[in-house]
Amino acid sequence: GDPHGKVLLSLTPFRRIIKDYFMICESYYDAIKTAAPAQIEAIDMGRRGLHNEGSETLKERLSGKIEMDFDTARRLFTLICVLHIKG
Repeated sequence: GDPHGKVLLSLTPFRRIIKDYFMICESYYDAIKTAAPAQIEAIDMGRRGLHNEGSETLKERLSGKIEMDFDTARRLFTLICVLHIKG
């Protein structure tokens, strides 16, 4: 019955990371159609690196407000990205 707290989070620090993440995801999906496995793997490593960067930024921005492990930060970053998809 207790009210839940609110945490405000500016998404401005994530704009570049999200933009870059979407660009590399698009490159990845294009590459899996025609590229060599080594090229696909390289793009995927870059994609995972950006995802990790976004997750670390999220953990830093929420530090002192919400404690979370890295896997949870990755999932939350994924959710933030999904909410930015323009349909």
